[in-house]
Amino acid sequence: MQLNIEYPKTLPDALQETPEEFEREARMAMAVKLFEMKRISSGIAAGLAGVDRVVFLLGLHRYGVAMIALAEEDLMSDAKNA
Repeated sequence: MQLNIEYPKTLPDALQETPEEFEREARMAMAVKLFEMKRISSGIAAGLAGVDRVVFLLGLHRYGVAMIALAEEDLMSDAKNA
């Protein structure tokens, strides 16, 4: 399927990006947000962003999103069982 989003013609230039760079960044941002909300897996998010899973996961830090989000209780349990 395909999603078309209208944006001002001047937006990529205002962000100092080419239209292709802006569209690639927009796909990545959407994928990161859906992943952060736990709506999709990292594999699906990577496909949505048009990159492989490792590239997607390594790029999450640019958006302030953790690769793995564990609750404190889960971390404590893992530490006890290690």
